[in-house]
Amino acid sequence: MNLSNRFGSNSKTARPNDSSSDENRSSSAVTAATSVVMPPCSSTVLRALLLLFVIFFCFSLYRNSGYLRIIADSSSTLSRIFPSFNDSSSSPSPSPSPSLSPEEIEEPKLEEVLRRAATKDRTVILTTLNEAWAAPGSVIDLFFESFRIGKGTRKLLKHLVIIALDAKAYSRCKELHKHCFRLETEGVDFSGGEAYFMTPSYLKMMWRRIDFLRSVLEKGYNFVFTDADVMWFRNPFLRFYKDGDFQIACDHYMGKPNDFRNRPNGGFTFVRSNNRTIGFYKFWYDSRLKYPKNHDQDVLNFIKTDPFLWKLRIRIRFLNTVYFGGFCEPSKDLNLVCTMHANCCFGLDSKLHDLRIMLQDWRDFKSLPLHRNQSSGFTWNVPQNCSLDSLRRVDSKVGEESEPPGESKQ
Repeated sequence: MNLSNRFGSNSKTARPNDSSSDENRSSSAVTAATSVVMPPCSSTVLRALLLLFVIFFCFSLYRNSGYLRIIADSSSTLSRIFPSFNDSSSSPSPSPSPSLSPEEIEEPKLEEVLRRAATKDRTVILTTLNEAWAAPGSVIDLFFESFRIGKGTRKLLKHLVIIALDAKAYSRCKELHKHCFRLETEGVDFSGGEAYFMTPSYLKMMWRRIDFLRSVLEKGYNFVFTDADVMWFRNPFLRFYKDGDFQIACDHYMGKPNDFRNRPNGGFTFVRSNNRTIGFYKFWYDSRLKYPKNHDQDVLNFIKTDPFLWKLRIRIRFLNTVYFGGFCEPSKDLNLVCTMHANCCFGLDSKLHDLRIMLQDWRDFKSLPLHRNQSSGFTWNVPQNCSLDSLRRVDSKVGEESEPPGESKQ
């Protein structure tokens, strides 16, 4: 059909004598036709309608459950290609990835607990707790009581973090204290009663503790680790050595803080976080494989003179029993004592009996007039049930324990 015949009104605008080619005339006719069928405003309307259609189509896809399922299934692939994909997710509380280990899932919570409890110089006080010691009237209650009746110790409770080894211990901790952390060990249940000395449960508990303390150091926190059967009577920070990386209490103190003949006790330590102590705790933990069926304290005695520690240049100091005593070697002067440990004692009942007497001794000492209080004549009435006689057979083997199995003394 000839366009000029269809749109006669517009074809009249063409000049009869126009010298343009047939191609130009055809182009003009098409332009004229377009101007009639699609005026300028119609083009804008069409674009708007097309845009609305695209938006509606995309919205329908978004609402489609199958599409969302595809997106979910491919999210891991997208995150590998576009690292920012996961960051833009609008999910309010994503579940932890099943591939994460228990320690990785716990770490953010541990970091939060440590941060809340730490001093300005990032120091925390740590103790562990299981079901047996968490029961009402048991060790943990006496532990808190010592802080309350000690001199300058109550204020230190705000820096204490209790590491619960089982669900019941964690529940009791939440009743008593604001800084609690649940430490779980895969395949091990520390609940169900007392972990008796040198039993498999006891050994697992001790080594789990060493590995956990290493992780605290790696997070940049200094710590005082204290067993819950250590009673706090004075602020111990005033008695720590300024030049010591790793400082540890003793069952028996030989007179000098750098004498490696001292008999250390891992129930009370002060450790500064640095590369030396982190390396030391890793070496200590790994050494359990070299000396199987030995607890952490025995292994420490085996490795304390190892050449590797000299290479680390770690500064080890042993704490004087004058300030940091125990049932093995009680502090003789109550005017100087900072802590007393219910060590050299077997059985929870015996331990509780003597700890109660110890706390009463301290109350009696504090009630004395100042002039008598300052004399050194007042002594402990413990140990009693924690009799040292039962330990002499163990102490007779001290020489054998001081050397690694299979190695002769030199």
